[in-house]
Amino acid sequence: MKNILIVGANSYIGTSLENWLAKHPDKYAVNTISIRQECWREKDFSNYDVVFHVAGIAHIKETKGNADAYYKVNRDLAYETAKKAKSEGVKQFIFISSMSVYGIKGGVIDSNTPLNPYNHYGKSKLQAEEMIKTLMDDSFLVAILRPPMIYGKGCKGNYPVLAKVAVNLPIFPDVDNKRSMIYIDNFSEFVKHIIDNYGKGLYFPQNVEYVNTSKMVKLIADAHGRKIRLTKIFNPIIRLLGLKFTLISKVFGDLVYDKSMSKYKGNYHNYDFELSIKETEI
Repeated sequence: MKNILIVGANSYIGTSLENWLAKHPDKYAVNTISIRQECWREKDFSNYDVVFHVAGIAHIKETKGNADAYYKVNRDLAYETAKKAKSEGVKQFIFISSMSVYGIKGGVIDSNTPLNPYNHYGKSKLQAEEMIKTLMDDSFLVAILRPPMIYGKGCKGNYPVLAKVAVNLPIFPDVDNKRSMIYIDNFSEFVKHIIDNYGKGLYFPQNVEYVNTSKMVKLIADAHGRKIRLTKIFNPIIRLLGLKFTLISKVFGDLVYDKSMSKYKGNYHNYDFELSIKETEI
């Protein structure tokens, strides 16, 4: 039996992991806490084998007024939580970082891609990584996960926007792009493997298949019994707009992890892409 503390109560990833591990009540005992109030500092961590830190700020528009909050929450509180975990004898600390630490908007990320985040979200995550790694030793294992976009039922971000488009529009651009993504249940299973094996170091989990945005929209429409026609007529406009608008490039551009970065022992791909969309939309 492993005792696990999820830092980030009511977060999408944290709640999903809690539900996933609840399928094995003989193997995992899970508790959650929030760091929104200071009372978390009084929590006794000494009974836990693993602390899974997912609390943070994301999916909000960055402004000058909220810049400090990114560093206070995503960096400082993450580091303080890791220090507390180490000082109280926790064996493993799992930190959820992001693909954003690379700061690139398109192309292929491989093991030689430099870390150069351009926004406060990416910068705060990278600084948190660097600070937390200084705590790692033989008795305090640190696993840092840099997932691409995570999607699934109830997720936030671009996926629900595309899902709304898929069930309301009769046509959609047919663009040949590739995106690294990971379905939430695949991600939760991957985290389970990290917990089971006391994993440490950097990880880049993703679905086996790269995702094509147009195919994804069509699969969403199919799941709802809707007909949507894909057309290339808009592609020249999309290419032009993609140079000016980040949202367009996020939706229709290429951004992937080289698949060699995501080869791990064990099988966490419980759901292929088509099945994951069906499970998300039903």
